[in-house]
Amino acid sequence: MGERDDNAGARLRVLPGGAGEAARDAELVRAFLVGDEDAFEELWRRHEAAVHGVVRRYARVPEDARDLVQRAFLRALRSARRGIGTRTPGPFPFKAWLLRIAVNLAKNHARDESRWRSEPLEAVDGMGDGAPGADEALLRRERERLVRAAVLELPRRQREVLTLRLDADLSFAEVGDVLGITANNAKVSFHHATRRLREIVGELGGSHGPGGAPDGERDGRKP
Repeated sequence: MGERDDNAGARLRVLPGGAGEAARDAELVRAFLVGDEDAFEELWRRHEAAVHGVVRRYARVPEDARDLVQRAFLRALRSARRGIGTRTPGPFPFKAWLLRIAVNLAKNHARDESRWRSEPLEAVDGMGDGAPGADEALLRRERERLVRAAVLELPRRQREVLTLRLDADLSFAEVGDVLGITANNAKVSFHHATRRLREIVGELGGSHGPGGAPDGERDGRKP
């Protein structure tokens, strides 16, 4: 599944100067690093949903996802503390930095979790034969497990593009900024990822892609 990657921010490209979001993030990071706790709260509000969207694909339980979100923020801010003094003045890509770290933490977590062990029996404890919706709930859990396993079978680049596109709801240009590739390369990787994902899920016995939309091309999604 590839080597562990803990140096999450090393290969990121700087976003174009003057980008409003990057400029605001840079202000907030600098404020936090000199002791402004409110700055951290605003950074959390701005980016927590996107980070959670990324890591939840790799986490078996909600508690693991929440822990990965917190770890991603803390690691990104520690990296910013080390690196901010070496950058030229102006905006730096905190969001891209943060999401790249989140992707790496999540895939390392999944690998450490033995590549998605089977659901323990306790997970369905209490769901007796007569429980309303029990069969539907079990089927839904199984589909989710199959999709998680299928995502981890994708090549690393395809997995990263798929996760950032669907779970963080990034445009292809933003995906490219996070991963250091062009928007067109992101589109191509996404196309191959969704096609391969359908094949893998079918081989594993599933029938649906992530989020119920195998192609991921939902109406109104950012280009």
